[in-house]
Amino acid sequence: MTQTNRIVLKQGWAAAWQSVKFRRMIITGFILAAVIMSFFPVFFQAIEKRNGVVLNDWLLNILPAYDVSLPMMLVVWAITVLLVFRCIQSPDILLTFLWTYILLSLVRMGTISLVALDAPVNLIGLADPLSNAFYGAKFVTKDLFFSGHTSAMFLIFLCLQNKLDKGLALAGSGIVGFLLLVQHVHYTMDVLTAPVFTWLVYRLTQRWLGLEGRKS
Repeated sequence: MTQTNRIVLKQGWAAAWQSVKFRRMIITGFILAAVIMSFFPVFFQAIEKRNGVVLNDWLLNILPAYDVSLPMMLVVWAITVLLVFRCIQSPDILLTFLWTYILLSLVRMGTISLVALDAPVNLIGLADPLSNAFYGAKFVTKDLFFSGHTSAMFLIFLCLQNKLDKGLALAGSGIVGFLLLVQHVHYTMDVLTAPVFTWLVYRLTQRWLGLEGRKS
C-alpha cells in the first residue's frame, strides 16, 4: 500500500467514525453478532435432535459423494480474506456486510426451524473447523434450508465493489455451492435458494442503512 493509499484509508475511516450513527451501528452490530453466534450451539444442537424429511434429490442421486472439504475451505478462506481486506479499506463494506450477516443469520435460523429436513443420503461430514466450532459438541447435519456457506459467499459477492473482486467472489460462490452438492452436505434446493434469500436481505439492509446505490 502506497503512502497516498494509507492517507485515503485513514481519511475514510476518520470521516466515518465522526458519524455518531456509524459508530453506534458498528458497535451495536458487533455486539449483536457476538450474541447470535453464542446462541448458535444451542440452536443447532436442538435442530440436530429433531426428526425431518429426507428429500428425493435427483441431482444428488446422480452425483457420487466425495470429500472435497479441503478445496472448498481454500475457496471460502481466500474469498473471506479478500472481504476482510476490503472491509479495512471501506467502512461502508464493513457496515453492510456486518448487518446483512446478522439479519441473514436470523432469517436462516427461521427457515431451518420451519423446514425440518434430515441429512441427504451419503452425506460426508464437512471439515470446517470455524463453522463446526459454533455448532456445539455434536456434528450438525440438519442445518439445511438454506445453505450457510453458499449464502455467505454470495453475500461477499454482493458487498464487494471492484469488478475483479466481484467476479472472484461470484465464482467462489458457484464453486462452493457445487462442492457442497458433491459432498452431499446440502440438497440442491438449499444451494439454489441461498442466493435468493441473501439478495433479498442484502437489499433490505442497504435500504435500511441508507447505503442503497452508494459507492465507497
